[in-house]
Amino acid sequence: MKHAETGARSAGQAPPTVHEVDVTLNVNGTLHRLRLDARVTLLDALRDHLGLTGAKKGCDQGACGACTVMVDGKRVVSCLALAAQYEGREITTVESLSVDGELHPMQAAFARHDAFQCGYCTPGQIMSAVCLIAEGRANSEEDIREFMSGNICRCGAYPNIRAAIREVTMEG
Repeated sequence: MKHAETGARSAGQAPPTVHEVDVTLNVNGTLHRLRLDARVTLLDALRDHLGLTGAKKGCDQGACGACTVMVDGKRVVSCLALAAQYEGREITTVESLSVDGELHPMQAAFARHDAFQCGYCTPGQIMSAVCLIAEGRANSEEDIREFMSGNICRCGAYPNIRAAIREVTMEG
């Protein structure tokens, strides 16, 4: 039991009430009906309730990008997003990028360019890179560096990540 909880209970106060909400999330083209604590993040809903573990829990503060997913075609750091806010929106995770065993061009480029070392940040990097190209922001090396700056790679694979993004950008 946490110290604050012990203090509250000894003072005769009831524990905080958990507010649950019914949420239907459209994840990778499939509707999922969930009953969640209203405070559950999109990241935790994906990982803990739907078993989609591609998005990683890194900093839990929106600073590392390991939890990046796509919502309505835009990048979202899912550790800062409440799941209930994304009802009715199109959520795409790294798990849905490959189709019938064929890697998405960005996934294949990451493999060709050895754009991952430990692999922890790779799903978030790939999702951010896919969105970056869709946003039309991969026009130069400087653009790629700037618009991928929200995704941190502790292994330092940045040159290879940028090379993979350039390759996919050039292929169209």
